[in-house]
Amino acid sequence: MCGIVGYVGDRPALDIVVEGLARLEYRGYDSAGVAVLADGKLATAKRAGKLVNLRGALENDPLPDGTLGMGHTRWATHGPPNDRNAHPHTDCAGTVAVIHNGIIENFARLRAELDEGGHALDSDTDTEVVAHLLEDELPRAGGDLAEAMRRVCRRLEGAFTLVAVHADDPGLVVGARRNSPLVVGVGDGENFLASDVAAFIAHTRDAIELGQDQVVELRRDGVTVTDFDGRPAEIREYHVDWDVSAAEKGGYDYFMLKEIAEQPRAVADTLLGRIGADGRLVLDEMRLTDEQLREIDKIIIVACGTAYHAGLIAKYAIEHWAGLPCEVELASEFRYRDPILTRTTLVIAISQSGETMDTLMAVRHAREQHARVLAVCNVNGSTIPRECDGVLYTHAGPEVGVAATKTFLTQLVAVYLIALYLGQVRGTKWGDEVFAMIQLLERMPEKVEKVLETMEPVRELARSLADGHCVLFLGRHVGFPVALEGALKLKELAYMQAEGFAAGELKHGPIALIDKDLPVVVVVPPRARAVLHDKIVSNIQEIRARGARTIVIAEEGDASVEPYADTLIRVPAVPTLLQPLVTTVPLQVFACELATAKGHDVDQPRNLAKSVTVE
Repeated sequence: MCGIVGYVGDRPALDIVVEGLARLEYRGYDSAGVAVLADGKLATAKRAGKLVNLRGALENDPLPDGTLGMGHTRWATHGPPNDRNAHPHTDCAGTVAVIHNGIIENFARLRAELDEGGHALDSDTDTEVVAHLLEDELPRAGGDLAEAMRRVCRRLEGAFTLVAVHADDPGLVVGARRNSPLVVGVGDGENFLASDVAAFIAHTRDAIELGQDQVVELRRDGVTVTDFDGRPAEIREYHVDWDVSAAEKGGYDYFMLKEIAEQPRAVADTLLGRIGADGRLVLDEMRLTDEQLREIDKIIIVACGTAYHAGLIAKYAIEHWAGLPCEVELASEFRYRDPILTRTTLVIAISQSGETMDTLMAVRHAREQHARVLAVCNVNGSTIPRECDGVLYTHAGPEVGVAATKTFLTQLVAVYLIALYLGQVRGTKWGDEVFAMIQLLERMPEKVEKVLETMEPVRELARSLADGHCVLFLGRHVGFPVALEGALKLKELAYMQAEGFAAGELKHGPIALIDKDLPVVVVVPPRARAVLHDKIVSNIQEIRARGARTIVIAEEGDASVEPYADTLIRVPAVPTLLQPLVTTVPLQVFACELATAKGHDVDQPRNLAKSVTVE
């Protein structure tokens, strides 16, 4: 996820663009860059790191004044975050500049064609190919940048937002979108383009929402929208009804609320580009060969906090789909117990930031013992992926809220992909079985969206428990790590005593905690797992018999739990191993709303940091 800003009008473009980037820095923080058109020439500046680095560069070496410009804050996907890979990217002549959000899946093939055609590409990014493709298409399009953009977009695969300017047309900004946000801000004698209304809300609240596969031409006196084939498109205008401070969070009170809402898109982005032309699963970032993976005889997952819970769920998937023994370790404890590691051990390190010190030290210990190490990470270019033999990036986009939400769900998707890939490589799953499961995963964003649409009763429930002091969470199979995650969220955000237990352990001690009116959240397995399902229904009866308040999360159509649930939360019916993707969401909403009712700042809980960089 990257921040994109474009402007054309009669005011200094650079000031407006940089101001917009500041409001979008949460969308990308690896690097930043700007381009302005002045006196018929294109001028650019870009720097790795946060926006402050670009501001410093512009103070030391100002760009010429101009009334048309664009800017970008990058969250790296292709190529490490450095000056060379920062946007904008230009063509060979330096007259076309492009900024981009998303992933162009066929960029390698397109780049090879450009190399053969004599183009000189300087960066590691997928974005730069667009600038050079535009360079080729402009003469064929009669110098019309919008037509050249349409021609290029028809060749691109993947999800993208593109914005381009051309020195020969100093009054025009062109944008395009497919499966990636882009919105127009309509002003008086000026217009804006951005990946989020936060970029221009200080200047206008009148906006145009761009549809799928559309190209927009932005001039100071008007906006034109067409589809990729050049046909006029309907312009859908709307008025933004929140103020500039709230717009930094997209209209949400907290970044966490925004990030919970972004989970369907984040899950879809993590799946993007994982299927090859032959229908087989492709993990280009793996860097471990199929032969090396076939040698693996044991897997150890190391992680901390929420990532540890993702690892616990991964264990079920890996052992079921890949047929490999799998252990899950708290990274902080891993290297202190003399773990047995060999060259045929695969260690999977899960870390949102890629900088978690406990996990990094576990990775280094594993490498010292000659084990192979694979990272699951959300931040391109961070330390842990650099020190591993391979990496699977989650592509969740930047997560500002300290409590992990969308990064947890995307970590689950990533470990599912790893488990399926191991099954594919090792022959424990037929190709059609892997493909069928991928198809199920691809339907999960709409399942998560459906859960989000039904969360108002969960919010009401949370508000009713704002004066409480303790909540218990129970689950079986993959529902047990979900229970642990639900308890962790409540601890982090509401500062309440919350415990997660394996439901089978209830009678081995935890049942002593059950008291009258104590809220107990129970994650019920799908009815397809009849033995697990029936046993947890028995647990619910035991809890209710002792006066507890039962809050039951169960799949749609499960009538057997209704007599024993004081509160029933329905989720879509999905396969057992995938159920955490839908059962986790109500617990996130529950914890966020309860903490809000208590008056806490859910984005920055006390004593916590987003990334733990010390042991």
